[in-house]
Amino acid sequence: MAARSGEKEPLDAVRLDRLLCERVRKELQCQTLHTRFDVNPLRRVHTIARKPMSWHDAVEEPADDKFLNLIHHAALEPTKKYSEPQTESQEVGWNTTPLVPVDRTDRRLHFPHRRTEITK
Repeated sequence: MAARSGEKEPLDAVRLDRLLCERVRKELQCQTLHTRFDVNPLRRVHTIARKPMSWHDAVEEPADDKFLNLIHHAALEPTKKYSEPQTESQEVGWNTTPLVPVDRTDRRLHFPHRRTEITK
């Protein structure tokens, strides 16, 4: 009668074991064992070391200065690349120079850590 009123009957250990066995059986049917592994074709593969005796690696080519400057310029941080921020998020922290010059002798703005008898 408890099932008709909307309340569920409590599960005993036998029913729980039966449900668990059914779940494990269904999971094992869906699982497949992979025994063949390959390199991901979508990922670039880089060679680790060159062959020391190959002739094409030993050929000296002149460096392309324009290309090297382009690579170095791309590696710079945005404040050195651009004169002003390009996005809204770059505006935060764009000006990194302090407004007040740092003076270590001024006790009003510099609070160094001190060792006292209490902190030892």
